[in-house]
Amino acid sequence: MGLDGKVVVVTGGTRGVGAGTARAFAEAGADVVVCARRQPEVPLPGAEFRPLDLRDPEGVRSFFAALPRLDVLVNNAGGTPYRRLTDAEAERHARVIELNLVAPLTASLAAYEHLKRARGSVVMIGSVSGGRPSPGSAAYGAAKAGLESLARSMAVEWAPEVRVNTLVVGMVRTELAHLHYGGEDGIANVSRTVPLGRLAEPADVGAAAVFLASDAAAYISGASLLVHGGGERPAFLDAATVNKEA
Repeated sequence: MGLDGKVVVVTGGTRGVGAGTARAFAEAGADVVVCARRQPEVPLPGAEFRPLDLRDPEGVRSFFAALPRLDVLVNNAGGTPYRRLTDAEAERHARVIELNLVAPLTASLAAYEHLKRARGSVVMIGSVSGGRPSPGSAAYGAAKAGLESLARSMAVEWAPEVRVNTLVVGMVRTELAHLHYGGEDGIANVSRTVPLGRLAEPADVGAAAVFLASDAAAYISGASLLVHGGGERPAFLDAATVNKEA
């Protein structure tokens, strides 16, 4: 993959998709730095942890300025609680957009000069929520839609020195998946809606991120790579074919 000795920063890389991505880059031979507000609960072999609040612009700029080199930035930090639009004021929803859209922009701008010198790349961790209705996480979906659009524009503005791509990620089996989907039975039920029959593992997302950052993807920029196991089976199909034998 041509990543031996490359310096990779994974934001929010201490658990879930971020930790899986950090492991994948470390296994590919990269020198990995993960940053988040809290230390990882489980040590990440081959990765160095540095504390950082991605919502602090000055802290973000200082963090990247202190790096001697950077080849790949993975903008992974993000997330949202379940919250209906009418259950909170706009300011609460705006904080979700700040974390999932403004923070990746801040990090990318802070990393730009490093990435330009290295002719490196940015990998945005997007979501299928950005391309379909997301009731209960509408602000998150809007932010992820914006992130994908931002990446496409960034890929044009920063070419040819810096490549920028997005992973559009579906449902992932993380440490907290059982809480989100209602235990193992819930995970099994949701898995049956995915054509490949299971939720993604963090390592699946990590492998895709490694590919986009590697020499194998040297001519790929401004792209959105779907990592969703074939998508989500439309509910209307089951409803429309319930009497197909008749």
